[in-house]
Amino acid sequence: MHTIPPQKTKIPRVAVRPLRSWQFYLLAGIACCLLIILLSWVMYEAGKRSENTFNDVIEENFSYSFDPGICRQTKKRQLCSQIGDLAQQLQIGNTANQNLAEQVKSLAQENDHLKEKLAFFQHLVSNNAKSGISVYQFSLKETEISGKYRYALTLIQSGERPNEFKGSLKFQIKLSQNGQSKLIPLVNKNSHRNFPVEFKFLHRLEESFIVPPDTSVENIQVEVFREGNNKAILTETVSPVL
Repeated sequence: MHTIPPQKTKIPRVAVRPLRSWQFYLLAGIACCLLIILLSWVMYEAGKRSENTFNDVIEENFSYSFDPGICRQTKKRQLCSQIGDLAQQLQIGNTANQNLAEQVKSLAQENDHLKEKLAFFQHLVSNNAKSGISVYQFSLKETEISGKYRYALTLIQSGERPNEFKGSLKFQIKLSQNGQSKLIPLVNKNSHRNFPVEFKFLHRLEESFIVPPDTSVENIQVEVFREGNNKAILTETVSPVL
């Protein structure tokens, strides 16, 4: 007769874990967010410092490459010498070009003066048979200053033996403003309308005047009077040129 041994009953194991509240998970989430923000800030600062360092290196290399003194201290002395020679030649060429441009400008101005003198003598010779006063040149130009105009007048007296001319000039400016035209007398430095003149062969007058804003000059007229005579012996009108 066999005896059946008693069987052992397996009792399941129960693990006891502490229960965590929602405050714990909230604090853990905040800690994780702060850790991520801290890591991001550290990486940003590291990248910013690297960029600044890179820019400093580039700036240093740039200034270094253009500094002749530092350039000569490196091993590329031959290249620096060639660059220096080229820069010197370029500077000499620029100076020569500037001098040439000034000479050309001076020659052009001298040529204009010669042409003006030639035209004057031609005009004087052509009117030599006639006695009297004539206008050789009368011009009006607007200057670079807004509202400021400059006029120039040249009178000549022709004849075999001309006497000294004594008289006066009167100028009138025709202005246009808001679609209306009006005549304004021009006065001299002494606020007089008469511009006294006294010459034998040649008289030149060059002055300027300023008009009010939003006003344009249509023309300027000059009248020549002989001393003791109220009737103009000569009248000339010109418009401004660009």
